[in-house]
Amino acid sequence: MNSDFSHFMSRRGFLVAATGFVSTTLLTTRSPRASELDERELKAAHGRASLAGPDSPWTAVWAYDGTVPGPILRVQQGRPVRITVQNGLSEDTTVHWHGIRLQNAMDGVPGLTQAPIKPGTSFVYEFTPPDAGTFWYHPHADSLVQLGRGLAGAFIVEEAEPIVVDRDLVWMLQDWRLTADRQIVPGSGSTMDAAMSGRVGNVVTLNGTVPADQRVRAGERVRLRIINASLARIMALRFEGHHPIIVAIDGQPCDPYEAEDGRLVLAPAMRIDVVVDMQGDPGKRHAVIDDYYDGLAYTLITLAYDNAPPLRAHPLDAPVGLPRNPLSEPNLGNAERQEIVLQGGMMGGGKLAGVGGMMGMATPGMNGSPAWAINGMSMTGDGHAGMAPQFTLKRGTTCHLTMRNETAWWHPMHIHGFSMSVLARNGSPVPHRQWQDTVLLAPKDTIECAFVADNPGDWMLHCHVADHQMAGLMTVFRVT
Repeated sequence: MNSDFSHFMSRRGFLVAATGFVSTTLLTTRSPRASELDERELKAAHGRASLAGPDSPWTAVWAYDGTVPGPILRVQQGRPVRITVQNGLSEDTTVHWHGIRLQNAMDGVPGLTQAPIKPGTSFVYEFTPPDAGTFWYHPHADSLVQLGRGLAGAFIVEEAEPIVVDRDLVWMLQDWRLTADRQIVPGSGSTMDAAMSGRVGNVVTLNGTVPADQRVRAGERVRLRIINASLARIMALRFEGHHPIIVAIDGQPCDPYEAEDGRLVLAPAMRIDVVVDMQGDPGKRHAVIDDYYDGLAYTLITLAYDNAPPLRAHPLDAPVGLPRNPLSEPNLGNAERQEIVLQGGMMGGGKLAGVGGMMGMATPGMNGSPAWAINGMSMTGDGHAGMAPQFTLKRGTTCHLTMRNETAWWHPMHIHGFSMSVLARNGSPVPHRQWQDTVLLAPKDTIECAFVADNPGDWMLHCHVADHQMAGLMTVFRVT
């Protein structure tokens, strides 16, 4: 267990949400109006939520349309979307459509891709999602505060031909650091959080709800979309008595497979879609356990079987593989090679050339100074005009990107505007044809990825532990 957050966390201290879910009946046909514009509205504003249950004090939050998490936006692949975002906060905001391959002007990075949305004003986002899958939306302004206070929501792009399941559920997981009276701990960006594991909390919620059961029926097949919207918490979910089949990572289909150790590992910003055949007995209960942190395992939720007879005697005889999205296949034989090196942090001994070289005996992150660097340079905050690109790619070029973690900490590295084919980890090939927009690097890991630079603009590449990003673990690359 990492010492910087151990005092926030105990097994008794976890308040874990359980029942909130969305269930939809999947259709096999699409509306003839699917090509018409899909118009939505979202408002970011101050609100309150019952994070710890109806008998506990309300928690002051920031919310989209008054709910935590925000409304699930379900749209259709290839159908144009127009979303008007109103800013009811007292500070600037934006919305980043995480994982969506959209035009640069709609990416939601203040200064870099758009002017921030001022209080009392609105901004119209227009794009056509090319990929079906599980995505999400969140601010990219004052991220540590705005995301940490609840601004996040699921963005589901439905396939034209969905796989056959009985239910389609969304689990959005969020992590909170709350006081004894159930208010969000004031302040953000502490030195310890910035230079170590980030702002890990003492409360986990599922779809913004308090502990309860996930009701299931024997014999049913469920598609479960799991989103980690935490600031820093990494999760490893183990389904007791069940064998979830991974069918997509970060919204992109993969070759269906069962995790080797039975654990679904989700770093902040990652999504995993699984298909689960509920083969337990009527009336039985099976825990879903998060055991990522040593000595701090807890039950996230319990699969509670009702007493009805099984829906079917045997699992559905239907394929679980999802149709692939229209991603450009990298040409590795003619690729341009780029490398980024993650440096700094407590116990990292990294060189931060952008802030004067070696930090010596100083504690990284003190007095607002950068704690991290990429290739020796630190970019802090959420983005701003004039950010010099780390590298530039010509449009259509295949980029073979190596990410090397020289630090003592874990980093989920998120790329904007693209999805990357994950090729190798520490020299070993990565199986299952996985594409990801957020790749988790363990300490000293080296990961090789590739993508085709077919989306012009200046794009961010950063750690999605919010404290790390704000404290310098961020860069920009350009596609011309």
